[in-house]
Amino acid sequence: MTITSVIVLYAVTWFMCLFIALPIRVTTQNDTGEIIPGTAPSAPVNPRLGRKFFWVTVVSTVIWAALCAFILSGALTVHDIDFFNRM
Repeated sequence: MTITSVIVLYAVTWFMCLFIALPIRVTTQNDTGEIIPGTAPSAPVNPRLGRKFFWVTVVSTVIWAALCAFILSGALTVHDIDFFNRM
């Protein structure tokens, strides 16, 4: 793996984990009953982004390390998933 592919793999893993974690434990304005005029009732009241970014970074680093280990182990290569015999 090149350094570019390692960085891209980490970025993709981090953003996928972020999009999974964003809706977890969200309290909306509609839930609290305090809707600010001009905003959607589904807008979050206190999204706690700092805490979510921390946990997303921890979880995505573990997933990324497992993915890198699997890729570098050679258990699965491009030739194994070449269904159209192009390699």
